[in-house]
Parts: sequence; structure tokens; C-alpha cells
Amino acid sequence: MAASAGHLRPGRYLALFALIVIVLYALVFLTGNHKPTPKLGIDLQGGTRVTLTARTPDGGQPTRESLNQARQIIERRVNGIGVSGTEVLLDGNNVVITVPGEQGDQAKNLGKTAKLGFRKVVANATQPVVPPQTTPPPATGTPTSGAPKTSAPPSSGAPTASSGAPTSTKSGGGGAPGAAPAQQQTTTPAPPSSSTTPPPASTPAPAPSDGSVDAQTAQQIQAAKAVRQDPKLIGADGQPNQELVAKAMASLTCAPNAKDALEGNDDPKLPLVACGDHNTYKYLLEPEFLPGTEIADSTSGYDQQRGQWVVNLSFKSEGTKIWADFTSKNTGQQAAFVLDTQVVSAPNIQVAILDGNTQITGKFTQSEAKDLSDILKYGSLPLSFASSDATTVSATLGLASLQAGLIAGGIGLLVVFIYCLFYYRLLGVLTILSLALSGALVFAVLVLLGRWIGYTLDLAGIAGLIIAIGITADSFVIYFERLKDEIREGRTFRSAVPRGWVRARRTILASDAVSFLAAAILYVIAVGDVQGFAFTLGMSTVLDLVVVYLVTHPLVAMVSTSKNAFLSNPRHLGLGAVQQLGSQRKKAASVGRANVKEA
Repeated sequence: MAASAGHLRPGRYLALFALIVIVLYALVFLTGNHKPTPKLGIDLQGGTRVTLTARTPDGGQPTRESLNQARQIIERRVNGIGVSGTEVLLDGNNVVITVPGEQGDQAKNLGKTAKLGFRKVVANATQPVVPPQTTPPPATGTPTSGAPKTSAPPSSGAPTASSGAPTSTKSGGGGAPGAAPAQQQTTTPAPPSSSTTPPPASTPAPAPSDGSVDAQTAQQIQAAKAVRQDPKLIGADGQPNQELVAKAMASLTCAPNAKDALEGNDDPKLPLVACGDHNTYKYLLEPEFLPGTEIADSTSGYDQQRGQWVVNLSFKSEGTKIWADFTSKNTGQQAAFVLDTQVVSAPNIQVAILDGNTQITGKFTQSEAKDLSDILKYGSLPLSFASSDATTVSATLGLASLQAGLIAGGIGLLVVFIYCLFYYRLLGVLTILSLALSGALVFAVLVLLGRWIGYTLDLAGIAGLIIAIGITADSFVIYFERLKDEIREGRTFRSAVPRGWVRARRTILASDAVSFLAAAILYVIAVGDVQGFAFTLGMSTVLDLVVVYLVTHPLVAMVSTSKNAFLSNPRHLGLGAVQQLGSQRKKAASVGRANVKEA
């Protein structure tokens, strides 16, 4: 900034500010959805807040590392399904998910444990409690590429899958153009459960808020593990212990809505008796040979050839090797995809799958295929979670909160306006104009941030904006008081403006720097609503400097050089008293110098 009003050329600064405002509002109205409204948080537009309580099998405290890892995975899931404005935060040993708007149902599924593992099927049996679905007759005709026929599974014995169940296909190369592939793996696993996501974990009693399971639940987990994960279920020769297997299967209820105490708490190093196939089959499974963390990608899509929705899996390099080795050595055997102790699919391996690309097919709806794909894609959580609380905030309550915040901000502005008009008069009018332009700038930035980075304005953010009104007004007060100091020393209003600005801007910069630093530190160390407060406070502090430099000072300079007697009259600017005092001091100083000269 120039030191004198003559070199200031305030018109250029005002033109620059006008250009900034024009560009911002052009972006507001000509990009995105063209609606000049900022995105609102859950406390303003309503939504859902879900609290997930971490559980550990031994009842101990979950580690901070595992909680942070779980939060990051859930956050990736949020980004993957495109739920905008969602926050995932840690609150002690709980993970809190907040979803604005009407997307709360998706948030309730984000905490699914999704402990996916691949196990070899040793045996399966129909569920004696729930009548199994009618099994279609065996497939007829000659399958392509010499694939063996499939038949209905027996009540026990060798693991085969029901006809018409989900399939996993792997095509090999070598076929002539227009002909069937040289190698076509057509497998028929047991169908997935009625929902691709497993039921909530068994919690007979509410889990404590510290994240550990209660004593009764821990006992039930250990009891279920002792029977259904007994190391002796499978002998050294790989054959099932018929007595122990029968006991384990009898202890397991596979009703449609049955809760499994082992969900998320099973030991991958031990055998497992689990439910699958719409909860009408029970499976005896070997220890896990491939963890779900080896999945590189998972997508869902519609298979035109089969006329059904499918989920496609690809593995990481190590997972591809393990999967290729298993499918090579276990041709004709079943591999169960176990999701939180639920067998989602159990394909019969027809040929070796060397490249790791695998397809899960079945009676999926589009949403079920997408849900399963998302859960597999965005990782297995290191902890098991129970949804201990799901609160829905009404949009009506959010509107009332927004109105209350706007009323509070309006009252704050009104008080500032009255004070400025009473104390600074015409300078107060410049203050009001500067605040109005500052508000227009802030509003445009909020709208654009909502579109570009998904920033959502909540009540805490509105509180930050209201406090920023005081910070902006404080900059004006500093400047005007510096003008008074200069006039009090006997200078005219015109000569006081550049000198007062040079002294005032140092103080304004120092003050705003402290405010911005405090907001930045608060933003880094805080979470949730406090972080939103810090963001709007810091943003408004930066915009305060823009307004003071490009609007307030140029306007004051224009008034000081105006030939209009009304505008440049110090009395109309609230400077009459200090000008009179300055004149008296100047006169007294002149008399003093005259007396000294005479002496």
C-alpha cells in the first residue's frame, strides 16, 4: 500500500475487489447445480448420526492403532459409495458417523465388520431347523467345454452345490473365434444369504461404552468357539470327526434372522462350522487359507450373458499366487467365501484360476451386488463393531437451528451497525458497507467450497462466522482510532489518512495473524464441530484482510480527498472533537514556540 492518499489510487483497489466478487459469483451461478446455496451439515438440514461400538473377543480394550485403521477404512467406504458431507470421527473407543440429508440408511451399513476369508469346504448339511428351499432337478444337457454336471447337495458328505445357485466363472484362452472358449469354468456354489451383508453381531446384552464386550457375551463367544472351532473337528487325514461335527452343527441355528455370537470373533487359524445358502445349509470349513485383505479390487455389474448381477474380484500379487495354488490343487472341491462367519458363496472349482480374476454370481439385486462389492473393496475392519446408537435429526429441527443462528448473526450485525453509526457517523456507514461486502464474499466462498471440497456449514461454523464479525469490525476500529490519533496531533483529515493507515495496518496484520494462527491450530488438533468452527473463523479472518485492504482503506481515502464539503467535514465523520483538540494542541504548541523565541 502506498503511504499517501495521492499514490493510493483507490479506484484500482475497488475495481480489483469488484472483479474478485464478479468472478466468484460467476462461478456460483454458472457452475455446479447453479443454486447459490451452501451445503448444510446434519444439525442444519437433518440427517443421521450412527455410533459404532468396538468389540474385542477377549473383552479387552481395542488398541488406538486398530481404531484409527477402522476409522480410515470406514472413511474409504464413505467416499466409495458417494455419501457427501459425511464425517467419520473417533469418540473414545467409538466410531461416530454423521450423514446429512436422507442417506442415513447407507451409514448404518458402513460399520459392517466385513472380515472376509477364504476357506475350503470339508462338508455341508441341510439345516434341520429351517426347511430348505426346494431344490431344482439336476442340470441336464452337456455343459460347455466339458464342464461336469451339477446336482443337488446331499444332506452330508461331499460338498456340491444346488442347481441354479450363484456361480463363479473363469474363462480360459485358446478358443477359436466365434466358438466356445477352450476352457470354461462353470461352477455352481451355494447361494448367498438373503442379504449380502451379514446380520448384526450377537450382543445379548448392550456392549459397554468403552468398547469391550460384557462378561455374558464373552462367555457365549468362548462357548461357541469351543464347539464350532474345535481343532479336532477335522482330523490329521483331512476327514471330519463325525461326532464333533454333528454336535457343532446341532449347536448352530441358521434361521433367517439368527444372530451369531462368533460374527467378527472367529479364529481364522481354526476350523469353522458356519451357515450359508439362505441360512438353509451348514458348512464345515477348514482354517482360512486366504484373507480378504488380499483382495485388490471388487466391482459389481450386470452380466448380459447370464442375465444377472455379479461381483467381480481381483487379488493382489500374493493373493493371486495363493488362489492359483489352491484352485490348482483342489479341482472339484468347494472354496467358501466367508464373510463374518457367513458363507456368502461356495463355488466348486472346475479349473485352476491362475490370474486371480474371480466372479461371484447369484440371485443378487443391483443394490445387494453393490453392497457386497463395496464391503469387499474397501477392506476388512480390524475390529468387530456393534451399532450402539443411531440418531435421526429431523430436518425441521435443523431449519429451526439455522433460523436461530441467522437471528443471532443478525442481532450481532445490528449492534455493530448502531455502535458504528453512533460513534463514527459517516465512517460508520463505510464500516457497514465493508461488512456487507465481506458477507457477500464469505457467502460465495462457502457455496463454492461446498461444491469443490464438500464443505458443509453447521451451527459451529455459523458461530465462527458470527465471531468473525467482531474481528472484522475490530480492524475498522483500529484504523479509525489511528486516524483520531493523527488528527489529535494536529494533522488534517486528509493528511491523517495515509499516516494512520501505515500505523494501523501493522496492528491489523498482527491481530489477524494471531486469530488465524489460533484458528489453524484449533482446526488441526480438534475434531467434529469444533473443527468446523475453526475453519470458518480462519477463513473469515483471511477475507477480513481482503476487505480492509481493498475496500475500507480505499473508501476512506476517497472520502478524505473528496471536494464535497459534507463528506470531508470531520464533524460528519465523528472526528470533530478530536480535530478541535488537535487544533488546541497545535495552537498551544505555536504559542509555546513563540514564547521560547521571545525569551
